[in-house]
Amino acid sequence: MKLLVWHWGRRGGGPLFALRLAAALGDVPGHSVRLSLAGGAEILAGAAAACSWREPTYETALGYALQRLSGPLVRGRVRKRLIEDRPDIAICAMPALLDARMTIALRRLGIPYAMVVHDAAAHPGEAFNFRIMGQWRQLRDARVLFALTGHVEDGLRRQGYGEAGQGVVKLWHPPVGLGKMAPVMAHGGVPRLLCFGRLLPYKGLGLLAGALERLGPERPFQLRVCGEGPDSPSLARLRAIPEVSVEQRWVSEAELPALLAWADAVVLPYQEASQSGVAALAIAAGRYVLATSVGGLPEQLAGVPGARLCAPTAEAVAQGLMQLTVDLSAGGLAAARPLEDAAAGWPALARAMLAALKPI
Repeated sequence: MKLLVWHWGRRGGGPLFALRLAAALGDVPGHSVRLSLAGGAEILAGAAAACSWREPTYETALGYALQRLSGPLVRGRVRKRLIEDRPDIAICAMPALLDARMTIALRRLGIPYAMVVHDAAAHPGEAFNFRIMGQWRQLRDARVLFALTGHVEDGLRRQGYGEAGQGVVKLWHPPVGLGKMAPVMAHGGVPRLLCFGRLLPYKGLGLLAGALERLGPERPFQLRVCGEGPDSPSLARLRAIPEVSVEQRWVSEAELPALLAWADAVVLPYQEASQSGVAALAIAAGRYVLATSVGGLPEQLAGVPGARLCAPTAEAVAQGLMQLTVDLSAGGLAAARPLEDAAAGWPALARAMLAALKPI
């Protein structure tokens, strides 16, 4: 089977997910895979050879608007490329803003497509993006929807997807390894905790601030909050807490290994979650995880050594932070999953995906 995997977002977890997925599918005997990424995707700096189709997209809001206006002309180019490659099926690794140019061309050529659905609905702060993406139409016309957690699958079915012959298949988000890293606590100091990702309201920054305020200034750990996002009262509270480092900036693909290597544990104080790409990175890096028990996180972290769940309250997060750091200092935590075990998730995901696509 000839497969096309595409994702046309430039930054974040989408390009990395698409790259790993395409590689895993291509390793299955009897299948060939082409990968299409946005021309400006950060990951292309280190993975250029793996991508045979670089789609010009945009870097600014004005660039996005111009791309939308030129849609009919651009779709002709995409259609020509599809005719040349003629895949048996296309797979969207993660929805992005310009997917309509691909899905319209696929429909007109009669090429079926599937979509990996990371979120069934917009999180707080993302609603506008979901509307302008027109995700509902793209999901409706997909032959198969791959949900990465049962939480996402349930959300899709509540919206009416999976009817009239459309498949909805629950898969999972494999750990994402970035290379070998030193063991936790190898630095010999106090435990280092990292809260990393997009700094949006649903990420629970207020819960984290409340937890730290309860613990007071004599905390037995370092905390680093790092990621891109708008100013907010929660970020202001975190900045005002002594010995808390807040880095409000985009973290590039090249910086991720060093950022994870710095940490002994990753904190995910989310108020809502479908699943977490940050958790997938932490697991593969052998870092411990403290997460709130919301959305798809309990499913994603079930059975993961070194992962702990707590209620989504400031008090519970505070208790979880203290227990985590006490155990880290005493060496009392179970060993985190080795990288070689984590990497096995991608071939298994590829085989499960191909099994669902085979009847198409």
